[in-house]
Amino acid sequence: MTQALIQLSEEANKVLNMVKAKHGLKDKSAAVEAVIEHYVECEGEPDLKEEFIERIKRAEKGKFIRVDDFAKHYGV
Repeated sequence: MTQALIQLSEEANKVLNMVKAKHGLKDKSAAVEAVIEHYVECEGEPDLKEEFIERIKRAEKGKFIRVDDFAKHYGV
């Protein structure tokens, strides 16, 4: 596990104390972990659904045509 020495503003410290108390966490490290996990859930890049991955794999096995000039080929 990585250790870090961080400096917090008074407001950030209060927020961590509230998170710690609200979730019954044992220390501020656990509160920081909880905040990060919440951020990842809300803002992080979501995992691809298994159905989507299967569709992509099927598409990769499909038939393709080579197009050197899209506009010329499709009359755009």
